[in-house]
Amino acid sequence: MRQSSLFVNTLRDAPSEAEAASHQLLLRGGFIRQLAAGVYSYLPLGWRVLRKIESIVREELERAGAQELLMPALQPAELWRQSGRYSVYGPELIRLKDRHDREFALGPTHEEVIASLVKNEIGSYRKLPVTLFQIQTKFRDERRPRFGLLRGREFLMKDAYSFDTSWEGLDRSYKAMYKAYARIFERCGLNFKPVEADAGAIGGEGGTHEFMALAEIGEDTIATCGACDYSANLEKAKAGPEEAASPEADEESAQPIHTPGARTIEEVARFLQIEPKDIIKTLIYLADNRPVAVLLRGDHEANEVKLKNVLGVEELALADAATTAAVTGAPTGFVGPIGLQIPILADSGVLGMGSGTAGANKADYHCRNVVPGRDFSVERTGDFRNAKEGDRCPHCEAGTLQFHKGIELGHVFKLGTKYSEALNARFLDSNGREQTMIMGCYGIGLSRVMAAVAEQKRDERGLIWPLALAPFQAHIIPVSSKNETQMRTAEELYGRLRSLGIEAILDDREERAGVKFNDSDLFGIPVRIVVGKDAENGRVEFIERGIGESEVIAAEEAVSRILNLYSPKPD
Repeated sequence: MRQSSLFVNTLRDAPSEAEAASHQLLLRGGFIRQLAAGVYSYLPLGWRVLRKIESIVREELERAGAQELLMPALQPAELWRQSGRYSVYGPELIRLKDRHDREFALGPTHEEVIASLVKNEIGSYRKLPVTLFQIQTKFRDERRPRFGLLRGREFLMKDAYSFDTSWEGLDRSYKAMYKAYARIFERCGLNFKPVEADAGAIGGEGGTHEFMALAEIGEDTIATCGACDYSANLEKAKAGPEEAASPEADEESAQPIHTPGARTIEEVARFLQIEPKDIIKTLIYLADNRPVAVLLRGDHEANEVKLKNVLGVEELALADAATTAAVTGAPTGFVGPIGLQIPILADSGVLGMGSGTAGANKADYHCRNVVPGRDFSVERTGDFRNAKEGDRCPHCEAGTLQFHKGIELGHVFKLGTKYSEALNARFLDSNGREQTMIMGCYGIGLSRVMAAVAEQKRDERGLIWPLALAPFQAHIIPVSSKNETQMRTAEELYGRLRSLGIEAILDDREERAGVKFNDSDLFGIPVRIVVGKDAENGRVEFIERGIGESEVIAAEEAVSRILNLYSPKPD
């Protein structure tokens, strides 16, 4: 490719709304352009990177035994009603009607479609197991698209689905995809970590893992142990056992105490001169519009994902002030568990307190020496809180949890029969009996991978693409397009590299050297060959973008180095 013909415009500055470094650099380098909020065009440079990510994904999925197909993005609403997700998926599902008033949705995911397809194609155990995948544009009406490709409304995704005759078979399919994912992200040059995760809107009956790229801009919090390999998304992370936060309760009954204006945990602790960990925090939630009380230690925060899963509800929200007062008889900030006539769930940390201070269900009053089991009954106890940095590890108990920010790259799920049961995807076993297929699903956001790599692989001047993803493999830059020797040497190098299968780009523009070098930094091509005054002696400047040091070497040696850099390496 000659750069004078390349469809690209670099930008001196990124638009002010571009917050993430990856977003800024992909815009400045001419890789993407925004059409609408969360909707982007991929220019030739960006599309070349995406195609290379696609190629890696295809190779590893096929290596794991998966077969590629392509399903419609336009999905009948009836399929979503069969699975039960049409009414509960939420406003992210883009819904529309055709001219005959039939309802459709633009696919954010394809569990319903694939289950419907497979049930019509496979009727016998002899055709199972099978894993199918596609690479396709997905649509989700994000409330707040942000960070460029990291959270968009239209994005490129690989989704795969496995169908097995047994849970043991699903375990094998899941492990094969898990390993394929690890190889994909390694080949893309990412610093990533697989973590235990919550299934979210996809649901399922088995385990699930997210693959997270470590980056400060990430919207997810990851808890990891410094002493073992435990890692989990904050929604799923647990804390190891801890010592009782307070002395054992004595025989003294709960005593009301006047706490005027002390509503928050911090205000109560300060007023009574106690620690937040000695307070029982009572939160009133509406779970599918039914009130429940959730008790936590004062220094802990509720994990609403865990609560929602334990309660088995679709909607969970904190009650407003009016509802709280109607249920408890007290204003927000003075609610406690004693005398409540609604179900009470207590985090296990509360039972470890022995006794504590809680709201008295009366304005401006709290109670001291409140004892779980004596002063109030608990319907359910469990892990209902967010893990905290510094908590003991739940696996080894020797290490402590450390927090990191991460970008979700991919997610693997054990769906079980959630969709195959709803869509009637069945097969006949070896005894001629009808059985339900056991499903798994596996997604990777390809456009998000591109943004995550850009977030991790950059410097103050521009992008630094890994060898496997770079839009071009070598950038040839003659310092002066008017110097015949420089241009002849650059053309010869360009022709030689292309004949050897190297993707080279020649900057043949009549531009100042500084402009050429700045654009090259933004492009992030791994190797730069600068043809300058030493061309008279058959020598060029060789620079690896990620290293930055330059060497003046013979032109033919530059060719040999590039060939060696891109030669296949053994597995």
